[in-house]
Amino acid sequence: MKSTDAIEALGALASEARLAVYRLLVRRGPEGYTPSELVARLEVPAPTLSFHLKGLVQAGLIISRRAGRNLYYSPNFERMNALVGFLSENCCSLAEEGCGPDREPRAATALRRKNA
Repeated sequence: MKSTDAIEALGALASEARLAVYRLLVRRGPEGYTPSELVARLEVPAPTLSFHLKGLVQAGLIISRRAGRNLYYSPNFERMNALVGFLSENCCSLAEEGCGPDREPRAATALRRKNA
């Protein structure tokens, strides 16, 4: 993923409403939701939801598919994983010791020692 793509995706998520839509769709998985189901679950007006869905689609974070008369929105997991990979691809590359999700950042450890 290019940094411009990451900026576009992160920009699309930089709204409380869009983030709520996206997180709900991620929880739902590939099955997705119709716009009317999203309106009911998120309690947002349909025009507002439409605006947010359009932004997420343009950023490539969600996809839409038609099934009969219904339109379903679901997360683009490939794009989501590419964004997470981009954000963490150089994780701890400059650290003197190993790190990972179970490790505490050095700044927090140093602060705790200082205050002890």
